[in-house]
Amino acid sequence: MEDLLRELAPQVLGVLARRFDDFATAEDAVQEALLAAATQWPVEGVPGNPRGWLIQVAYRRMIELVRAETARRRRENLVARREPDDRRVAPAVDDQLTAGRDDTLVLLFLCCHPALSPASAIALTLRAVGGLSTAEIAHAFLVPEATMAQRISRAKQRIRDSGVPFRMPEADDRAARLAAVRHVLYLIFTEGHTSSAGPDLRRVDLSAEAIRLTRALHERLPDDSETAGLLALMLLTEARSPARTGPSGELISLAEQDRGRWDAAAIAEGVDLVTRALPWGPVGPYQIQAAIAALHDEAPSAEETDWPQILALYEVLEARSGSPVVALNRAVATAMVHGPDAGLAALTELADDPRLAGHHRLYAARAHLHEMAGDRDRAVADYRAAAARTSSVPEQRYLTMRAARLAARTAPTEG
Repeated sequence: MEDLLRELAPQVLGVLARRFDDFATAEDAVQEALLAAATQWPVEGVPGNPRGWLIQVAYRRMIELVRAETARRRRENLVARREPDDRRVAPAVDDQLTAGRDDTLVLLFLCCHPALSPASAIALTLRAVGGLSTAEIAHAFLVPEATMAQRISRAKQRIRDSGVPFRMPEADDRAARLAAVRHVLYLIFTEGHTSSAGPDLRRVDLSAEAIRLTRALHERLPDDSETAGLLALMLLTEARSPARTGPSGELISLAEQDRGRWDAAAIAEGVDLVTRALPWGPVGPYQIQAAIAALHDEAPSAEETDWPQILALYEVLEARSGSPVVALNRAVATAMVHGPDAGLAALTELADDPRLAGHHRLYAARAHLHEMAGDRDRAVADYRAAAARTSSVPEQRYLTMRAARLAARTAPTEG
């Protein structure tokens, strides 16, 4: 039921936002409808048309909210002038509002309105379309949760004040908002592929929804090479998922995965997408990341991975993005090509970056390179430090296990 409600929530929100042109109030109404469903459905059973049920309940609550506030009474009058009297009741389940149409992509562009800063637009979309909690979004942006909550609240207020109609943006406006839309989809996928917190490594619902929305965006904009690159990156990354965990749910590193379990069809589709996208136009960061993922996926084994080519691509990507996470990956690739000491030197340069300070990825990367260099004591210390800094239970277990195995190998034997 939780998965069903997550899937339907943005669709219902899209219906109400399109009808009333009031995103913030529509979100409140949808949240109350979801709460009603979570309370009633376990007792009464899931209705035959759950989407229509949610729309009816949210629609009625929306009318109540509109009438409850003086500021909303003017909007109600505007709606009344637009619609005949017989349309001012909750729509029937087979009404055109509830049948077939999926406004999720329109909702995605609405959340990326130019009145918002890129960071606020991404945060609002992750909340409204992706269904992530404020804490999860804050982790993705490496900012405190309170900061993110304020950002989302301000974003909703800006959407309310802008009065922007609920429809796909015009072509000139669409280009300005497309980069933020792609970034949103990438972050949703990333959170689904490797959950930032909790007992599960993956949140399949999020990664699947990100791929679905990116496919829809690619179908709408087939000539946009970066959207094609983003879809390729998602497919090539998700293709490895069947081999990322063991029988007990334990995390398995890329180098140790059974490549025979990778999704060959997804790899073929992703490689085809990025191969066709690269010559279309300007090469962007998602195409470069997709090319890196393709090199990993096409390698017959970890030992046969083309690390020099991967390092060259990371150097290009770092120059364009300035991302500390990209720099971290570039340092690991440097170690694979030039040895662990060179990689550790690159990591030393990143240690003072405030965006990575205290982040578990920095400690995990350093632990891996110390292990490559044969410095087991430092590797153990950094693995333990990384485990203490991640909220993901599978990652904690993996890092703790790596530390324990190394510690056991370094412990002196008796007798």
